[in-house]
Amino acid sequence: MDLSYTPQDQAFRQRVRAWLAENVPRQKLTTMEEKKAWHRKLYDAGFIGMGLPREYGGRDARPMEQAIVGEEMVRAKAPPPLNGLGIAIVIPTLIHHGTEQQKRRFIHKLLTAEELWCQLYSEPNAGSDLASLQCRADLVGDEFVINGQKIWNSGAHEADWGLLLARTDRNAPKHQGISCILVDMHTPGVEVRTLKQISGSEEFCEVFFTDVRVPRENLVGELNAGWQIAQTTLSYERGGNTLSRYARMLQQVTRLLDVCRVLQRNGRPAIEDPVVRQKLGQVYAEMEVLRYASLRILSRLERGLRPGPESSIAKLHYSELDKRVQELILDVLGPYGQQVGGIPDELALEPGVAYGETGSWMYAFLWSRAGTIYAGSSEIQKNIIGERVLGLPKEVRADRVAAQVASAASGDGAD
Repeated sequence: MDLSYTPQDQAFRQRVRAWLAENVPRQKLTTMEEKKAWHRKLYDAGFIGMGLPREYGGRDARPMEQAIVGEEMVRAKAPPPLNGLGIAIVIPTLIHHGTEQQKRRFIHKLLTAEELWCQLYSEPNAGSDLASLQCRADLVGDEFVINGQKIWNSGAHEADWGLLLARTDRNAPKHQGISCILVDMHTPGVEVRTLKQISGSEEFCEVFFTDVRVPRENLVGELNAGWQIAQTTLSYERGGNTLSRYARMLQQVTRLLDVCRVLQRNGRPAIEDPVVRQKLGQVYAEMEVLRYASLRILSRLERGLRPGPESSIAKLHYSELDKRVQELILDVLGPYGQQVGGIPDELALEPGVAYGETGSWMYAFLWSRAGTIYAGSSEIQKNIIGERVLGLPKEVRADRVAAQVASAASGDGAD
């Protein structure tokens, strides 16, 4: 793992920083048209889909260059591009498992945000235990007929297409008999309902399918191979953009540091409180650990390898660390951290943010709870790390446990 930036990397960073300084919108983007125009500007500048082959609309850029763009966008407080799930999840899935026709049909329009995407994985009774999904896709002639429900689908209300996991063989074991299918969200029988969260936002949705007909040619990979394909999807979702998450977290903590120089605690600036200083130092140290772990994943990508099970370590780390960081922020800010409006500009994360919008301390705190659930809960990540990284046994047989309990109860000296 090489932790140093080359002169070429440094020069590239300066070019990106200069471009962002000149082009970042000065006004908040409010309409979809404005957001698409900004996304297209980023794409035309070469900052969207950078690592993809040129034949699919990419730039053949190195993963390090992609990470630098992500860091600099956070630093410049640039609006994020659209199609985050599509770019981070759908494209790698199509690159690894899609047909040539699917790649040429979907990737370029996904990169330019001409078509927006969502992920259709979780269900009311199949979230962390995704293999228990029951949404079915019955193959009838040359079409799949889809019936069932999905939930917690980010941006489904704005999506043109969805990446769906559905059960195509109800007699197979639960990890088998699942297929990956591309679904046009405008197809008759697709119903999307937004879900309002405690944060006030409505980016999550639930989706209902009633006799939705999808051409068989929209199948990704082999029939009933969806679980294996999902592992590609989830590995990128969990570990592929950790440096950007680190940069966003660093931005918040740096802002907190500025606030601590103004905020008064016991008649003096909070930054002079030794307990506050100790806690800030601790989270900075933990964030550096996250940065080095992110560079390890980046080094793997630089060698042309996919994120492996170690991406679960990164996902577990950043989601749990973000939760601790947000708790520290509220602890330091007191009542100012709990308000959704009316905070003095010098104490706000971003001035003038309305309830339900990103950019407030309270929104960041509430959203951090979601990070320990989406893309696989923290408990699931611990199982993956134990089994695939540490090589621990998957389970202890119930009959062995029962025998040990009975032996202990009989008093025959067994442990």
